[in-house]
Amino acid sequence: MWGGFPLAFLLSLCYHNAMHKMFQYRLYPTKKQIKALNDILTECRWLYNHLLEKRKAAYEQEGASLSYYGQIKTLPGLKQERPSLHKVHSQVLQNVAVRIDLAFQAFFRRLKAAEKPGYPRFRGRDRYDSFTYPQSGFKIDEQGKLYASGIGHIKMVLHRPIKGTIKTLTIRRSSTGKWYASFSVEGEAERLPDNPTQVGIDVGLHTFATLSDGTEIDNPRFFRKEEKALAKVQRKHSKLTKGSPQRRKHRKAVARVHERIAFKRENFTHQISRKIVNAYGFIAVEDLHVKRMVHNHCLAKSIADASWSRFFAQLSCKAEEAGRTFVRVNPASTSQTCSQCGHRQKMPLSRRIFDCPCCGLHLDRDLNAARNIKAVGLHSVGLPLQAPVLLPGE
Repeated sequence: MWGGFPLAFLLSLCYHNAMHKMFQYRLYPTKKQIKALNDILTECRWLYNHLLEKRKAAYEQEGASLSYYGQIKTLPGLKQERPSLHKVHSQVLQNVAVRIDLAFQAFFRRLKAAEKPGYPRFRGRDRYDSFTYPQSGFKIDEQGKLYASGIGHIKMVLHRPIKGTIKTLTIRRSSTGKWYASFSVEGEAERLPDNPTQVGIDVGLHTFATLSDGTEIDNPRFFRKEEKALAKVQRKHSKLTKGSPQRRKHRKAVARVHERIAFKRENFTHQISRKIVNAYGFIAVEDLHVKRMVHNHCLAKSIADASWSRFFAQLSCKAEEAGRTFVRVNPASTSQTCSQCGHRQKMPLSRRIFDCPCCGLHLDRDLNAARNIKAVGLHSVGLPLQAPVLLPGE
């Protein structure tokens, strides 16, 4: 007992308030450090393929399943056979065995669930691009540089402070050859002051999102704007001989365009989700199955470009940390139901205005859906519905 409360209760409370976050920073290694980083990736990839081969052979020849701990015990012997493994921090090598074990756990889980299992694959040179220090072997020095065992002090752009206790470090090489350090951090959640304002959000393709208070967020269409630049580099890439050094080198030009699109999209969704979480205390969104929606070949490119799934995931994470209420509601009939009287009518996608024959409501289709999403979300958590703000002409 401590302060009148059971110790187990206090520990669970602390654990509940603690959050895991990821802080990512750009690295600028020297040429010597780049060689050391690539050497570590090579050794980790070799170990990954070796452990996978051992598991595969043990099952095919003896019907036995190798465990994580069993494979960990073989690492000292492997270092004797392959001296180059000594260059890699011991915990980095152990993490490779963890990755193999997680891959097989996921394989058996999918197999048990009657899904497409996807047996773990051997990794080629371009298919293994990161390694992890699980507990030790790294630190950030007083100059803001990252020290990593086996590499040295690497220049790092510490564009924001790390808040919390650093747990792990993952160093990753992007498809364009850039290097990043990702820190997994455990810390206290940063709660925002209570806010009674409620909002429902309807996402779409005409506008990225329409809020129940009438706010509209334009769809930036980043991929559509970069299509010509992407087509240009892809045409040049397709003319180069397959397997040639020129084609392999030019592949980075294609990757840079995709990277630029991804950066713009990620920045946009982060900024929009942050503004919404700061402005509203209750947030309701549609529980969309985006993977199924992209099966529509007419809209697949536009839906993928909108990045709804990423936007919802960021909203959920930021809302949880800020102490906001975030709910997902069934999107069925939200566009076909009158938000004022509840009358339901069929609405083809071509009709952008909702005209209710019962109460005479004349409203934008997406705004009407956003108000319905808000009402359903409030009902699902037992909160009262605030009166909607009437717009001119309603």
